[in-house]
Amino acid sequence: MSLAQRRGLVALAAGLLFGLGLALAGMTDPRKVLGFLSFGAGWDPSLAFVMAGAIGVNAAVARVALKRSKPRFDSQFHLSPLRAVTPRLVLGAALFGVGWGLAGYCPGPALASLATGHPAVLGFVAAMLSGWHLTRALEAFAVDATPAEVVAPSASKP
Repeated sequence: MSLAQRRGLVALAAGLLFGLGLALAGMTDPRKVLGFLSFGAGWDPSLAFVMAGAIGVNAAVARVALKRSKPRFDSQFHLSPLRAVTPRLVLGAALFGVGWGLAGYCPGPALASLATGHPAVLGFVAAMLSGWHLTRALEAFAVDATPAEVVAPSASKP
């Protein structure tokens, strides 16, 4: 099996595990998410425990993984070089939060929920993809480039 095939198989396994974790945690149910985001009488704090667990596992695994000179199935780590809190970051986080609060989905659970075929999920994913393409087009227009030329920066391990 080639390196590219192994990389693809690992990516598929990681995606399936992520989707299964989202489903088991209830994050594919927008009512559960909206129950977490509403601080009224029906507040459901269980997602806070899911998030805390995910952060803890990620912190531990990242600490071990980043001690390696390179990942097992790639030639380098791909970490963002961006460290500053910028207006663009704050605006993006705010839009993400508003979308999550209105729809009850964020991108990962929405993609995992596509398997249900529910019209609300299909509509959310269509809107999400449209927003992504619109953002790339606007960024390209702002810097006088084509949308294909507007890509996120990539950096190797610091």
